[in-house]
Amino acid sequence: MKKRLSFAILFALSMPAAVWADDQPAASADTPAAPTALPTPSMSASLSANPNPISIDLGPLGKTYVGGAISLLGFEQNHSLPSPDKDGRIDASNAQVFLQKTDGVLQYYVQLGGYSFPTVGTPYMKATDTATALYGYAPVAYLKLVPNANFSLQLGKLPTLIGAEYSFGFQNLNIERGLLWNQENVVTRGAQANYTNGPVALSVAVTDGFYSNRYSWVSASLAYTFDPSNILSFIAGGNTKRTAYSSSATPLLLNNEQIYNVFYTHLAGPWTWQGYLQYSRVPASTKIGTVREASTWGGAVLANYQVSSTFNLAGRIEYLGTNGNPADGTPNLLYGPGSSAWSATITPTWQWQRFFTRVELSYIKASSAVPGYVFGDSGTRTSQARALVEAGVLF
Repeated sequence: MKKRLSFAILFALSMPAAVWADDQPAASADTPAAPTALPTPSMSASLSANPNPISIDLGPLGKTYVGGAISLLGFEQNHSLPSPDKDGRIDASNAQVFLQKTDGVLQYYVQLGGYSFPTVGTPYMKATDTATALYGYAPVAYLKLVPNANFSLQLGKLPTLIGAEYSFGFQNLNIERGLLWNQENVVTRGAQANYTNGPVALSVAVTDGFYSNRYSWVSASLAYTFDPSNILSFIAGGNTKRTAYSSSATPLLLNNEQIYNVFYTHLAGPWTWQGYLQYSRVPASTKIGTVREASTWGGAVLANYQVSSTFNLAGRIEYLGTNGNPADGTPNLLYGPGSSAWSATITPTWQWQRFFTRVELSYIKASSAVPGYVFGDSGTRTSQARALVEAGVLF
């Protein structure tokens, strides 16, 4: 009872931002143009970054901008796994500060603090455990060399090029990441070159893949902007050799995969649409203990409708399937060899100035799952529903 009361209090405290938002006076025709938010970290359509970040003049080092994201998350779910998974929890989903220099030949970006990665169909790991087990309290940090307007080179801890959903929750349309996201790497160490020329944007990275500290991954992203409302992107990445290393941040099978994306982004008035296809393959290799190849294939549609200047309605529907069966030695990439799953997520989002509130409902259903690999105390339940609320500030 106490847990549910705390969840309700978090929801109630988060609501005034939505209530007050529509009381703000409209801008007059003589109002100066609104300032532009910094391009990093990237943001999806439902939340907007602070257009007036704090800046500090460091003399010969130039101007450094300071921003951040602080948010609390609460959720309830059914069919939780045995401890440490829980039916519900309240946690700090983000407690991060961003430092960046955005002009000159030598630039940098540093992201500091705690974070969590709520994901449909997987147990929730609290923020303090996530940072310790995965990417530390400086999950993203890189130098950026910008010799001209068309080319740049980044060196350090980088966000992945793979996938349509960003690394951290405040960047995305939904609180939770999806099934396809969970097959992709998140933060990777290495070097990335970026080139733009008119409608073409190309990035190529040589990294350690799933944070393995073995620099054998190559990833590339190619995007073509037909016009401001239509963008087509192709992304590919994979390990160029077999790597037997694994850790809490480096899943053995996924770190040896090849993965391919194609997605199309379309803007139409208040709508933002993104269709998304993904294929991945883990080869058979005695070095990593696989006797058969494993693969996944899936697709997703992500959408956002801007109802007003302060309210967005976002959603995602997706499917992921895998090959093989439990008897033929195929590695498990989901809920047992040969399993599949679909999920649906809806996320109403309110934002007033820098404050935001998001409410989310998600549902996942697995098929052809292997008992013991799914949900519930015995791992035999094939569905899970979650209700989440998140409230925070982007400064």
